[in-house]
Amino acid sequence: MNLHAAASAGTTPDQTTPAFASDAIAGLTQHPKQIPPKYFYDAAGSELFEQITRLPEYYPTRTEIALLRGAAAEMAAEIPDGAALVEFGSGASVKTRVLLDAAPQVAVYAPIDISISALEAAARAIGADYPALTVAPLRDDFTNALSLPDEAQGRPVVGFFPGSTIGNFTPAEALQFLRGAARLLRGGGLLLGADLVKDPAVLHAAYNDAQGVTAAFNLNLLARANRELGTQFDLSQFAHSAFYNAALRRIEMHLVSRRRQRVEVGGECFEIAEGQNLHTENSYKFTVDSLRALAVRAGFKPGPVWTDENRLFSVHWLHAPD
Repeated sequence: MNLHAAASAGTTPDQTTPAFASDAIAGLTQHPKQIPPKYFYDAAGSELFEQITRLPEYYPTRTEIALLRGAAAEMAAEIPDGAALVEFGSGASVKTRVLLDAAPQVAVYAPIDISISALEAAARAIGADYPALTVAPLRDDFTNALSLPDEAQGRPVVGFFPGSTIGNFTPAEALQFLRGAARLLRGGGLLLGADLVKDPAVLHAAYNDAQGVTAAFNLNLLARANRELGTQFDLSQFAHSAFYNAALRRIEMHLVSRRRQRVEVGGECFEIAEGQNLHTENSYKFTVDSLRALAVRAGFKPGPVWTDENRLFSVHWLHAPD
């Protein structure tokens, strides 16, 4: 669960509705039933996530920001002069600014996102605060982007992928993304944030906060379907469930049906049994070694890695192939 993971889905309803409907139908046809997590982040979902990042139980955001601030000079030293900084997902957040502040040698900032509104917001914010920086947003699906903006051509290219968004992919998807990033960043590198395996109690608390904000965030996925797709999910008849699957090293988020019910999407009707789950998200956790091994498989050469003293989170520098 992280904001960058869904930035690519932060489009307006008219942009997302056809894809949302087809993805929802495909997911509800599967066993177990699921709804893709990229649809968490409409305006309401994004606001709820911002609340989550400030909760005492939710450690990833504040831990990564502290890591970036504490090691910014070391991270910036890996970035070549005149580099283009490519952010996978629209940035302009605290994390992006920490890196830019530490690396004045960056000449071009290029956020990649499929959402025009998110790109425009990022470009305006960064452009206003960093007037010497060329801002070159690229509208594309950052999970399979094949090219860079013209302004980045001929420059060393560094990728930035914070937030442990990599954990929201399946292992196969994570490998595919990193292989694509290695090609896109050839000759440069990638600064990657990854959440670490830890005490399951800490993980459980992070995804089951006492105030119920994460539950509201999870349920908003159905509320969005009601608003945009005309479904009639009864939110009161679903319960939030999040737990750590130790065998797979991942947090799983589900919505559990409290009773038997039917829902219609795009003219197709689906039965949801009492006690049946709708799987809404996975968040894979890594060891430092497992992340580095994944990077090697994708073609990167692992470089420095930074972790907090409690080893809750990690930030990796990965050298892209020449």
